[in-house]
Amino acid sequence: MRALLRFGLVCLFPSTVGTFAAIPEDAPLLTPRAKEMVLASAKISDARWDHRARLLWTNETRSAHGVRASSWYILSLMMRDQPGDRERALEALRGVLAQQIDDPGAAWDGTFFRTAEEARPRHDARRWQDYDPNWRQFIGTVFSLLLIEYGDRIPAPEQSRIEDSLRRAVEGELHENRLLPSYTNIALMHGFLMAYAGERLKRPQWVRDGEAWLEAVYAGFIPHDSFDEFNSPTYYGVDLYGLALLRRHGATPRLRELGRTMEAALWNDIARFYHAGLHNLAGPYDRAYGMDMRHYVSLTGVWLGLALPAPLTPLPPLSPDMPHGNDFSFTPCFALLGVEIPPEAAVHFTRFSGERQLTRPIADGKRVATAWLGDAIMIGAESTGLGRDTRGANAQFRPATIHWRAPGGEVGWIALIQSPRVNARASRNTLAIEAIGESTLRLSVPGADDTQLALDHWVLPGLDVRIETDAETFSVQPGKGVIDVIYARATRIVLRTTPRPASP
Repeated sequence: MRALLRFGLVCLFPSTVGTFAAIPEDAPLLTPRAKEMVLASAKISDARWDHRARLLWTNETRSAHGVRASSWYILSLMMRDQPGDRERALEALRGVLAQQIDDPGAAWDGTFFRTAEEARPRHDARRWQDYDPNWRQFIGTVFSLLLIEYGDRIPAPEQSRIEDSLRRAVEGELHENRLLPSYTNIALMHGFLMAYAGERLKRPQWVRDGEAWLEAVYAGFIPHDSFDEFNSPTYYGVDLYGLALLRRHGATPRLRELGRTMEAALWNDIARFYHAGLHNLAGPYDRAYGMDMRHYVSLTGVWLGLALPAPLTPLPPLSPDMPHGNDFSFTPCFALLGVEIPPEAAVHFTRFSGERQLTRPIADGKRVATAWLGDAIMIGAESTGLGRDTRGANAQFRPATIHWRAPGGEVGWIALIQSPRVNARASRNTLAIEAIGESTLRLSVPGADDTQLALDHWVLPGLDVRIETDAETFSVQPGKGVIDVIYARATRIVLRTTPRPASP
């Protein structure tokens, strides 16, 4: 039944493939919509290819060469398989292999440079600032897919180099010993990679350790069917990738079962929080790069793009200048694995299925997410036990959010972007925030007028908001496309919303 759904869901919504090169008909698991997205990814990357470095430029300014995106490009070339693509894929493979760090005994051994221009880590290198250990998993899983799907196209010397790269990536990760099962997106890829490399390299202990590791991930998931990294439009996409890898290519039957089980449960949870009328996932977001999935590339949006017609997909129009567009290069990895959405979840992605109140304990239950979804509005919130704060516009944690249908087919949004330690709760038309100190709410909607924002009442296009607060001061700071509203010396802010019909 799942295999039928994997194809059937997409075939209900035929899509026209672009006029550029066509993927061969025997390519695995590719529907017309998946072909369209893979071809778009390849075409965008083609324009950034630098044959001298054997890598992709990171952007149109050509300031650096991206290593991870170049690994994804290898797969898109293999999938497109037009004249010259295999040769370029092998060149890119050699370029990426040359970027793996060989520094035995160092914490960063076996990971990859983020760019070809990045400095080699020094003895006092700091994780995240000077190197990214997660590139082991991101690129290692791509190499695994290359061997699995296109091993017959890779010459023996390069196959040996890939196998050595996988060994170094796993050994480097085990030596650094920094991962926890709760670091969900990387933990899932790590477990798959360790077990796959163990099977490929005849290291049975790695297979056993990979299985034990993923049992620990599963043990944290099953109490509430939720991951510690909760409700992230981008990182859920990596979670789905790790789970699909396990479901399709797990080294043992148990790993394939764990992948299928958690993948189905995660899709069901995504579906509950998804509003098809607003084309967005309701908050709260433990990690988010944007507030409107229609205007930036989220990886959950990419997965849904493989299963939905373009008008229903929560992605911007496919182009080289999409915000957060580098993540779109991940598309071929997802397409190779196929989308498997449970039937009970699939209906939520094509039409709004009715008003609902959601409550979801997260991980150990100390944090609780709530959301309320109505016909023209949705509200999300997270109670943190006053254990987490929000740290400004560049931070990823968004514990209080509102989205609504605005005039002209737009979606307006409000997000708590800065606050002290916070508890928040969503209920019907209401967002209640508890935080002692200064809190900043950012709003964005076309046509917003900052003169219509008072301490206790906001008049916004498509939405009326009444505010109850004990804040001693209030100020408004307009910005580019956004307005920040600051409530200082407050302990509570309650927003009561009323959607307003668009003016004729």
